[in-house]
Amino acid sequence: MDQAIAPLAETTTRTGLRPDILSPMETLAQSISTIAPTTTPTMTIPLVFVLAGNGTWLAYLLATAAILLMALCISRFARYTSCSGSLYTYATSSLPPAVSGIAGWALLLAYIATGASVSGGFINYANVFLISILGRPAPTAILALLCVGASTFIAYRDVQISIRLMLWIEAISVALIAIVLALLLWHNGLHLDPAQISLRNVTPSGVRLGVVLALFSFVGFESATTLGVEAANPLRTIPRAVIQSAICTGLFFILCAYLETLGMHTAHQDLGQSTAPMRVLASLAGVGILGPFIDLGALVSMFACTLACITAAARVLMRMGHNGLVHTTFANAHHKNATPASAVLATGLFTALPVTILALRGVAGADIYGWMGSLAVYGFITTYGLAAIALPVYLKRNHHLTTGGLSLSIAGALAMILALAGTLYPVPERPYNWLPYVYLAYILCGSTWFIFSTRRHA
Repeated sequence: MDQAIAPLAETTTRTGLRPDILSPMETLAQSISTIAPTTTPTMTIPLVFVLAGNGTWLAYLLATAAILLMALCISRFARYTSCSGSLYTYATSSLPPAVSGIAGWALLLAYIATGASVSGGFINYANVFLISILGRPAPTAILALLCVGASTFIAYRDVQISIRLMLWIEAISVALIAIVLALLLWHNGLHLDPAQISLRNVTPSGVRLGVVLALFSFVGFESATTLGVEAANPLRTIPRAVIQSAICTGLFFILCAYLETLGMHTAHQDLGQSTAPMRVLASLAGVGILGPFIDLGALVSMFACTLACITAAARVLMRMGHNGLVHTTFANAHHKNATPASAVLATGLFTALPVTILALRGVAGADIYGWMGSLAVYGFITTYGLAAIALPVYLKRNHHLTTGGLSLSIAGALAMILALAGTLYPVPERPYNWLPYVYLAYILCGSTWFIFSTRRHA
């Protein structure tokens, strides 16, 4: 295996993080938990179905192909370097400082907005679960603070405890969904669904918009790269974790999209209008008793994803502190816990603010999930695209550039450009049409801060 390249190597002394404590499975768990695969069949697939209908499975197939391209690009970086800054550091290694600064701000927003989004999902499923048991919902703002506050505490306390917790949460949740889908398939017999195979009533524009929304199911698949210091044998385990997370979750999502659409057709219900589709499918499969457990699994999975996002965002913020893009306070690790304590507290606060404010204004948890998730997509698309552009520059500078690497970079960048175009046209309805402007204003503020801090230290 090629040796790590010195300029991007990161020492334990510099970061203060605990080295080599996470096994390959725990490293993979970081990416899997940030993806939060349980949230896709319970919340995202119904949203994609509204756009793509019987082409929902195709939207996920195309989204999986796009994400796999990016996984291959990112894994090429991860083969040669390990650090706590993830894609931000990869962009910093090859692109001009102003551009790499945009990557840092974009990735930070992406993780924080994703954390806020799944906190909205936590609110939604917490109240679904509470209504089914107690007959009444809980105050949404309190649920938001509970989710983000507990996640922040665990991320502040011990990264290994948080990773192991996320691993078990997702494993149990995905296993329950897999059982329902397997029983559903057995109950209905092994046959193809003509409506889905023939793409009945499916339009190209619907599939295209569905692909963009389906991409949100995968965001954070690269977050294992934020554990470069803490992962054991990172130059081997992190590239594998990135590719494995993309492939495994992609196949799971395609299967879920197909079987959920098939099952809801059989149940004569509209998948796009269902608030708890897995509960309906569990009853259809003859295991209705699993429905509440799947709802509970979705609830806990939302919490695990919030935890994973805060864990990843804090390490990006820590790296930005090392590079002088934010105050150096965020570059310090806790002397006892060996976690980026100040960065964890800051990212926890910024995750809690939007979801709590929206909850206090009466916005439903499902809407918070959709709004903040759509905002996060802009950050991820920006960072993924910049990483793809930076890849050939980095490889050429270090004498590793090949035709395959260049082709991979071009394909990845084009995939992200097409994805970005899909978010802008046709113009979405309010408030989604305002999100590009919110994101652009945020990036302009970050760029202005970069210019100001550069001149101040000149």
